[in-house]
Amino acid sequence: MRKRTAYTLLAVFVLLCALAGALYLRQKAPPEVARLLPESDAIFYINLKPVRLATHFDRNPISPNSFADFIQATGVLPERDIDSTAFALHRMSDPSGPNGAMGFSEVFEGRFDREKLTSYLAAHSNAQESYAGRTIYSMPSDGRTVRVALLSYDMVAASNMPTTEQIHSILDRLRAAASPFAGSSLLNARYSEVPAFSTVWAVGHIGLPFAANGKITVAGLELPLPADTTFVASLRFTTALHLRIDEITANDQDAARSARSLNNLLDLARAIEHVQQSQPRTPEDRAMKEFADSIVIEQHKDRATLTATVPVDALKHLAATPP
Repeated sequence: MRKRTAYTLLAVFVLLCALAGALYLRQKAPPEVARLLPESDAIFYINLKPVRLATHFDRNPISPNSFADFIQATGVLPERDIDSTAFALHRMSDPSGPNGAMGFSEVFEGRFDREKLTSYLAAHSNAQESYAGRTIYSMPSDGRTVRVALLSYDMVAASNMPTTEQIHSILDRLRAAASPFAGSSLLNARYSEVPAFSTVWAVGHIGLPFAANGKITVAGLELPLPADTTFVASLRFTTALHLRIDEITANDQDAARSARSLNNLLDLARAIEHVQQSQPRTPEDRAMKEFADSIVIEQHKDRATLTATVPVDALKHLAATPP
């Protein structure tokens, strides 16, 4: 009897350990919408639920007018119904093609009326394909084809890449999505560097949307960074919004050189801001100044790291500003 009791207790202990290990791995794993993405040059993720809670941006209509027919037909209001989304950025071999320099693959999680959404996709698609037990709808859009598939009751995938490879990859990964080790090579290589509890994060060549002539350009300002620079960026909410961007360089010397160059640009921007101080400021101007004043750029070994803080009140104002 004592042996049987000991074996029972041991079995329960092993089961609890296995359950605890599984829960730990799931907590450490990337979000499922990110694990489903295909191979890519960069990944961008946002959890909209805490952002919505902090800013109430869903109270202001922000969907473009081009979404009006979609919203009316499906009942899906993106700022209200999408809870999280992950984007894969793909560098295009021909920047002069329909996709330009970059293509996208996306997975959305939220609340969807499956019947209405299916009807809309079927009515607006010019071709359909059955793959891995799902229907892929091909939607014409500005000279490109956007392929859309309903993954589950609360997830939708899309890709505007020229071939079906990326949308097929998402459907293939759906079978292994429950595994915390699933995901692209980029996700597996870099996600461990994303700070815990980040509401928004990005890894890889995230300068791609701002790349021009081999450089990264933001608001007309050319940064001293090549377009293929690898970054890990994150935003976390506590009492304020904390931004961190790590530029990953080849060695400590490159990181130091990059930090100096970026600090020189920051000093120049602040000098221009000081000259313009006497001009009237809008609330948005004041919010941006508060953000700019908090920016710190430092070297940490082979990383050039930018950190900044934006109070939630400033974020609320930016969210309330009409698009």
